Amino acid sequence: MTTHTRTPGTTGLMMEEPTVFEIGSPGRTGYSFSALDVPEADPVEELGADAVREEVSHFPEVSEVDVMRHFLRLSQWNYCIDTGFYPLGSCTMKYNPKINEDMARLPEFTRTHPKLPDELVQGNLQLMHCLESILAEISGMDAVTLQPAAGAHGELTGLMLIRAYHVHKGQPRKKILVPDSAHGTNPASAALCGFKTVEIKSGPDGIVLPETIAEAMDEDVAGVMMTNPNTLGLFETHIKEIADIVHEKGGLMYCDGANLNAVLGVVRPGDMGFDVLHFNLHKTFSTPHGGGGPGAGPVGVKSVLEPFLPSPVIVSDEGKLRFDTDRPLSIGKVKGFWGNFGVLVRAYSYLMEMGRDHLRSIAESAVLNANYLRKSLDGEFHLPYPGTCMHEVVFSDKTQRTQYGVNNLDISKRLIDLGFHPPTMSFPLIVPGALMIEPTDTESLETLDRFVSAMKQVAEECRETPETLHEAPVRPVRRRFDEATAARRPKLRWTPSEEEV
Repeated sequence: MTTHTRTPGTTGLMMEEPTVFEIGSPGRTGYSFSALDVPEADPVEELGADAVREEVSHFPEVSEVDVMRHFLRLSQWNYCIDTGFYPLGSCTMKYNPKINEDMARLPEFTRTHPKLPDELVQGNLQLMHCLESILAEISGMDAVTLQPAAGAHGELTGLMLIRAYHVHKGQPRKKILVPDSAHGTNPASAALCGFKTVEIKSGPDGIVLPETIAEAMDEDVAGVMMTNPNTLGLFETHIKEIADIVHEKGGLMYCDGANLNAVLGVVRPGDMGFDVLHFNLHKTFSTPHGGGGPGAGPVGVKSVLEPFLPSPVIVSDEGKLRFDTDRPLSIGKVKGFWGNFGVLVRAYSYLMEMGRDHLRSIAESAVLNANYLRKSLDGEFHLPYPGTCMHEVVFSDKTQRTQYGVNNLDISKRLIDLGFHPPTMSFPLIVPGALMIEPTDTESLETLDRFVSAMKQVAEECRETPETLHEAPVRPVRRRFDEATAARRPKLRWTPSEEEV
């Protein structure tokens, strides 16, 4: 078989475009209105000074064609899953079928107002009710709420349920155990919910040991937050034993569902011993991921937590569906209206398209692709946790850093020159110089081979000309940015230079 070595975008990821404030000319507009046929009113006089915004200094004045070209160029220069491979680990950035976009744009869905009475939105309620049932079956849970707007929001909701459960029993608990390989949102969500986070060290093979949990578990621990497979791409093989330890002490098991793509149709978190789980519908079940949203983070629970689910819940009453607000133990509403409905439609469409018999193939392809990359690049890059991985593989820059003075940032920047978005860097934190790669289930063998070829080229350049990698990327218009300053002191307002004034 002939492998295509050419990669789309090998001139680099071009991201240069003036801001909209830097184009146009005073007095230029992209619209025109007819003369007023009513007397002109003074806004301040009618609304009051507090309700009227002052003129925005240096507000852009551009024509329609300028606006169209500006935003079209931005869209063309934005790297996204529809233009190329996104090897970000822990994110499940997979291609999303466009039929799901069509379904989400059906006017019967887009034109329904969330304040309509239940009897006029039976179709919407039916879709949500069915989606809840499907997610419960997939996960091994007894009930599901669709309200949370994203994964971290689902985490917070799940922890609120755990807290409400313990408070209702008259035994409020104060601690949550979190492995050191956890997503950063896990301890943050626990802290936001009022819990003290206790870090649990992973064992030498990258998974949590039962004895470590047993040592930390006491009557003040509300629950344990775990991801399975974990963020090293490894399956937590002791999960049943850990769940038994936690339950014996009266605690609950929380599952971060970010990596659910790896186990669909193979094993269910509820059968592992988890009591609560959040789903990332926008990762696992189709929505264009990235760019800040939207997302959906439904939460599934075992029956002991069902009474505490956010209100309202959808129930069937004499053949009709309705929202039930009579929930005395509910933690209350966690999202305006009923969640991000468009994302729910996409997820339902995706599940209907795949069907019961094909969900397993998603996980099998994801795991196969990850292990193909692991075997192909083993020896080129250090593999801190060797052996079979699940949906993602974590390499490190140990060899390149210690022998050639090249770190994971240099490697990632060079990949941009070769037409690839970099993998996740420096996470999980327990792997110094991590390069975390998740190929997902949607990438072809040819795409993976091109990525392997690029990674091997970078590894060779580290050996032969390591000094050149410190200058990468060299092909984009802009080179290296001061990323730390950009993150800590972002410039959110454009101001003109003296020459422009």
